[in-house]
Amino acid sequence: MSDFDLSERVAVVTGGNSGIGLGIAQGLGEAGARVMICGRRDAANDAAIEMLRSAGCDAHSIVVDVTDRDQLSALFTYTREKFGPVDILVNNAGTARHSAFLDTEPEDFDLVMGLNVRAAYFAAQAAARRMAEAGIAGSIINISSQMGHVGGPERALYCASKHAMEGFTKAMAIDLAGTGIRANTLCPTFIETPMTAPFFEKPAFREFVKASIPRGTVGTLEELMGAVVFLASDASTLFTGSALMADGGWTAR
Repeated sequence: MSDFDLSERVAVVTGGNSGIGLGIAQGLGEAGARVMICGRRDAANDAAIEMLRSAGCDAHSIVVDVTDRDQLSALFTYTREKFGPVDILVNNAGTARHSAFLDTEPEDFDLVMGLNVRAAYFAAQAAARRMAEAGIAGSIINISSQMGHVGGPERALYCASKHAMEGFTKAMAIDLAGTGIRANTLCPTFIETPMTAPFFEKPAFREFVKASIPRGTVGTLEELMGAVVFLASDASTLFTGSALMADGGWTAR
């Protein structure tokens, strides 16, 4: 099982101070990686680091707006100077603005596509460049969604952003294959987090989700940790350009 060991590896998790990103950071840290989380708020970063360190993780943070390419470049420079070259990038920062297709507003389109596609694309590019320069056969994990493979009610915009991520991940995997750098997506179903809690408080929504997942239960953060460690580790060296579905069977119908 040593292939799953991430000791001596440096991981960057964007949007790592809450929700899925924080769970991912914990999973990587517990597998031995030194984890750098980035988010836009100092207070949230500090709280996340306290939680991660209490779980025994070697965790650090930096304030970064991933929509700013200069800040992205500074992120990887700072991480390299402090800890060494990055071995793992988890592109987790993202957002959603849900509405019926006919009601989508241009400002919502620009916000979602700017973060879920543009920022993720250039974060992956910045990480890959640094990995290639250092001769590191690293792993880039783009956090997509089951909605990157199907459609959903009032989710045309979110689906568009995640379908786009699926496409550029496949293409970048081909372009980077000669460097040894791998690129994959992880595609969760709805996960119980503080951010999704208000949605699940609505009985109709909870029943819709549970009825759409063949196993009949909503996903948890703990259920994503092993999948991320797998994609980050040498256990998945044959995986690149792949989408790992963590959806309880949603897309199998």
